[in-house]
Amino acid sequence: MQSAPVFLCRDDDLAERASRGFDPWNDGHDTVLLVRHGGEVFGWRDACPHHGGTPMAWRKDAYLNYDRNRIVCAAHGAQFDIESGACVMGPCLGQSLQRVALTITAQREIYIRPEGGEDTIRPGGGEET
Repeated sequence: MQSAPVFLCRDDDLAERASRGFDPWNDGHDTVLLVRHGGEVFGWRDACPHHGGTPMAWRKDAYLNYDRNRIVCAAHGAQFDIESGACVMGPCLGQSLQRVALTITAQREIYIRPEGGEDTIRPGGGEET
């Protein structure tokens, strides 16, 4: 997919219990989403596993349910655990979102890493790329 880390945002640009979409590969639409939950940042492909990778937000950056404790696919109503990506309700039970590898630098910048990279995000910060 990509060969070098791609900058997404600064760590402080993503509030607790917030989500945000990104287009790191310049596809013309958001293909990655970030969610901050429990002090950690989780990165997922913006593609519901139920039907051909359908984009999940019902409007820009709107990936969470009303309680802001699950990721929701607006097209199918499927709900996913923020931390594991597992479908916990809806038509794709037993399936999961695809995790994207992230790095938070010492400067608190969040990058998506090339495929196959090891995830280094930890609560309260991470390692440098």
